[in-house]
Amino acid sequence: MGKNKRVAIYLRVSTDGQSVENQRRELMATAKHHGWDVVAEYADAGVSGAKGRDQRPQFDKMLKSAVRGEIDMIAAWSVDRLGRSLQGLIEFLGEIKGAGVDLFLHQQALDTSTPAGKAMFQMLGVFAEFERSIIVARVHAGLKRARKEGKRLGRPKIDYDTERKIKAALAKGDDGVLKIAARYSVGTSTVQRIKAEMSAS
Repeated sequence: MGKNKRVAIYLRVSTDGQSVENQRRELMATAKHHGWDVVAEYADAGVSGAKGRDQRPQFDKMLKSAVRGEIDMIAAWSVDRLGRSLQGLIEFLGEIKGAGVDLFLHQQALDTSTPAGKAMFQMLGVFAEFERSIIVARVHAGLKRARKEGKRLGRPKIDYDTERKIKAALAKGDDGVLKIAARYSVGTSTVQRIKAEMSAS
């Protein structure tokens, strides 16, 4: 690579009492050691890793910058700074991978610009596929069981606009099934069905 790697540092602390200083110091030292150019710094202070992108403005801003091709790598202190759920992490990795952006995690010594790091990326993709196939299988098994029990099947009465909004929320990936169901006043099974249909299509 002719030019220096453009790196964005992401810092997050879950309570206001914690400090991002230690994270920043270590990551800046690593960047200096590797000869990376730190072109941006994003910090969400006092925000839980369980929160979605809409409640982590700096995280969201960083991902938009990655998609626009403004950075080559994201560096974070640890995997739990990025998020708390495997699903959320996989979605994040998929998004930056699609943008051609690498990831460096200090605590896990993970650098996806290396062959070992790339293998880790692929392994997480396998887990994502596995999770999707389990959901689809569960939905099909549930329908089969309902038919056996003589239940009236068919789509729950849900208008097109609500279904479109649920699909958009699922595609965004910030919230889980329970949150989306509560937001649009539908049952979790309806959201699961839409999710399974999206995976199968």
